[in-house]
Amino acid sequence: MNVQEFYQNALDERGFQADDAQRNAVSRLQVAYDDWVGYKAKRANKFTRLLTRPEVPRGVYMWGGVGRGKSFLMDSFFSVVPVVRKTRLHFHEFMRGVHRQLDELKGVADPLDEVAKRVAKKYRLICFDEFHVSDVADAMLLYNLLKALFDNGVSFVMTSNYHPDTLYPEGLHRDRMLPTIALLKEKLDVLNVDSGNDYRKRALEQVQAYLTPLGAETDASLREVFTRLSDAREEDAKIEVEGRVLKCLRRAGSIIWFDFQVLCGGPRSQNDYLDIASRFHTVILSSVPCMSAAMSSEARRFTWLIDVFYDNKVKLIISAEVAPELLYTQGVLSNEFHRTVSRIIEMQSQEYMDADQRQVVNSII
Repeated sequence: MNVQEFYQNALDERGFQADDAQRNAVSRLQVAYDDWVGYKAKRANKFTRLLTRPEVPRGVYMWGGVGRGKSFLMDSFFSVVPVVRKTRLHFHEFMRGVHRQLDELKGVADPLDEVAKRVAKKYRLICFDEFHVSDVADAMLLYNLLKALFDNGVSFVMTSNYHPDTLYPEGLHRDRMLPTIALLKEKLDVLNVDSGNDYRKRALEQVQAYLTPLGAETDASLREVFTRLSDAREEDAKIEVEGRVLKCLRRAGSIIWFDFQVLCGGPRSQNDYLDIASRFHTVILSSVPCMSAAMSSEARRFTWLIDVFYDNKVKLIISAEVAPELLYTQGVLSNEFHRTVSRIIEMQSQEYMDADQRQVVNSII
């Protein structure tokens, strides 16, 4: 099955209709698929390999607003492209791994080149979801890293909410980012997938954002919500947040589902919630309890979570034991909690659901 066939089957299963921007993207991804088929044949031919080393196929950079189906398109390609040494991951997660390896390679003359060689030994094709730069440390090393990866024979398919020219728009030392932008435009075909149709927003219009009481019916509703909103294949049920691994119930692309106890039941800070807000468009938070006076720590973390998600326009779907105004009525934070209740209610509004998510800046130094 090729990209176009896989994509059409996936559309039929979901009852979706393709738009012109998506059709153009599928056509380009089909070309990439065909190029990889040809590349594989050349690699398998010993005579051809003796004469010349075949170049990996040219990559693709798909950009557009949220909910345009970019991850869905990339997953269609990734699912069928005949490459063994391939991986698909969030760019944010990739950079975390890079920084970990750089720490291990302190003292090495050219650590970025060593990291690139390690990556190239494992992968020929990397599919990056949500390519964006909000960290000055990433901005300053990206050019040398990506150039080394290209030089070592790695090809990319990327999705982003931003055209390369608008990456890291007001970041510190943005001039350090300009060579990276030029490299992306040189090495990748840049496609706009902005049809004007926000499929995720359409799905959110049909979703109830606050579900109560808890029980089997509510759990079933959340599973349906997750399926309706997910625009990518499902991934491992754990993520690294601020250096710690957190278990989630489910995640796929830019949507993730947590149990309340995971996000609010243990030691967490605003930075944890900022990290999540920078990586996910929609968060499902299930099993929020009616918090007693003895649960002031949980209530405090919950207010932090709501504040961070609210400020960054993260879409939040909640299942709770009771209505928002009854979640926390007695305790040291009960007066302050009125604002949290107000924000939860506002986050259910159509105006909030329609608002674009803000780009979270994780570092300003």
